[in-house]
Amino acid sequence: MKPINSAIALRSAILELESTQAIEEKILRQQFHIAYESMKPINLIKSTFKEAAASQEIKDKVFTTTVGLAAGFVSKKLFEGVSHSPLRKLLGTALMFGITQAVAKNPEAIKAVGKKIFNVMMTAKTQKRER
Repeated sequence: MKPINSAIALRSAILELESTQAIEEKILRQQFHIAYESMKPINLIKSTFKEAAASQEIKDKVFTTTVGLAAGFVSKKLFEGVSHSPLRKLLGTALMFGITQAVAKNPEAIKAVGKKIFNVMMTAKTQKRER
């Protein structure tokens, strides 16, 4: 800052500092408002879900878990059938957990099998159209 030698220079420096102070106050208020809004519980939840939805790793894990649960449930229902036997239901539940764990631990193998099945189905559909 340059030295102040007169009343005019002093007044000019004061006006400049007041202007700077007003600008910084406005910026500070904006930052406070942004911080206040981001700390609201609903906004914290929203931002957490947005981050989770953007993460490919989380999407893959949710997909793998869903496929595992679905495969386990279907296998349990197929094994139990319409039986009301408690032993068969117990074995069906054990089978369901086993298949769910196997799918969860080997997602790449399940994806590969799923892709092959899909390709076979699409090939068969294409061949039907050509006939």
